[in-house]
Amino acid sequence: MLEVTSISKTFDGFKAVNNANLAVEKGEIVAVIGPNGAGKTTLFNLITGILKPDSGRVLFKNEDITGLPPHEVCRKRISRSFQIVNVFQRLTVFENVQISVLSREKKTWNLFTPSASLAIKETDEILESVGLLKKKNRTTALLSHGDRKVLEIAMALGGNPEFLILDEPTAGMAAEETSRCIDLIKKLSQTMGLTILFCEHDMEIVFGIANRIMVMVRGGTVIQGSCEEVRCNEAVQDAYLGASDVCLM
Repeated sequence: MLEVTSISKTFDGFKAVNNANLAVEKGEIVAVIGPNGAGKTTLFNLITGILKPDSGRVLFKNEDITGLPPHEVCRKRISRSFQIVNVFQRLTVFENVQISVLSREKKTWNLFTPSASLAIKETDEILESVGLLKKKNRTTALLSHGDRKVLEIAMALGGNPEFLILDEPTAGMAAEETSRCIDLIKKLSQTMGLTILFCEHDMEIVFGIANRIMVMVRGGTVIQGSCEEVRCNEAVQDAYLGASDVCLM
């Protein structure tokens, strides 16, 4: 479904992404891991059009989407969440998701079609699917950190994606919130049929839910393979532990 080939991005002489390669098959959950500064978020920004690559290609369902602006990438049914929560703090939970749905449908609020009458059913269905329906009328600023992260996923679902990119979806969550988020990711894959690409620092989460893993170091791809292939790869061990004789997990 997604193929990233030899993609690179340089900032002031520093290669944040260096000839990285990634492939994601339909229906998979694929994790991207790597030390801090490895280039994971930059890679996601290149895929979703926030940044334009210096070289390389991004193919989605065999269509070249390299360098397309974010709104056009979204129209291809690719949605994402961000490492730092990116929601409308002053709006309600419902309104945040409603905006996403209306944006997909190219509708806007105006005096003749008040917001109360737009996309009600679909917005409620999305909120129910992520467990936020009972909090739909709560101002977003009053939510817990975990709920705001889940709300951002709900906003991504408002774009009706086939392919969902999650940038550290459990970052900053308490243990109970993390468990809830993991269950949600599994549900999105198994029940809703979404293909998911995510990055995460918690190796227990990564090895617990990913079908395959891509490892980045210094902007490049070290390996992409099954959990077992990655687990005891010497280069991965060197990157994470400084020793090649200890297996992750």
